Amino acid sequence: MHRRLAFTIGSILLLAIVGWTQDSAKQDKSFDVRSSVGDLHVGPDADAKKAGLPLYPGARPVHDENTDPLNFGILTESFGLKLVVAKYESDDAPEKVISYYRGKLKKYGKVLECHSQKQGEGVRFQSDGDQSNGKNSNDKELTCDQNSGPVTELKVGTEHNQHVVAVEPRDSKGCTFSIVYLYGRGKDDEI
Repeated sequence: MHRRLAFTIGSILLLAIVGWTQDSAKQDKSFDVRSSVGDLHVGPDADAKKAGLPLYPGARPVHDENTDPLNFGILTESFGLKLVVAKYESDDAPEKVISYYRGKLKKYGKVLECHSQKQGEGVRFQSDGDQSNGKNSNDKELTCDQNSGPVTELKVGTEHNQHVVAVEPRDSKGCTFSIVYLYGRGKDDEI
């Protein structure tokens, strides 16, 4: 019964979010729902700080139809999901940005360096296992799904609590980079 109720609520929220994101008049506004059951936030207010990292000096936000920043969070007593995605550009060489974030990510644990074809390929979230004690018994360390391509991904954490910085060289000088924070908790039988 809990699973069916959560699925129904999730479906309604998903439809509301899709409708919100397609309404161009609301693109610069956030969508917030606060209730006794839980809280929901969707908005374009994502940035490096909300992902738990400083912004690379001199970096500029990148905004276009495919890379708008996203700050999504849903929190109830049974489960929670937080996703922050922001994209930036810099005139500095990719190696400088990679070196900067490798140092900043160390505070979250061992930094893994992977390579992929495009930004965002290495971010995965699987909901499995019991997290009733705040830790997932099946929470796995992050790995490289593939390890070839022009994008360097720096990853730290586990599947349920991860920070990722993906740096891609531009055709001209400099690079673009995405900063992603993903956190999830919950019990499968209640989600």
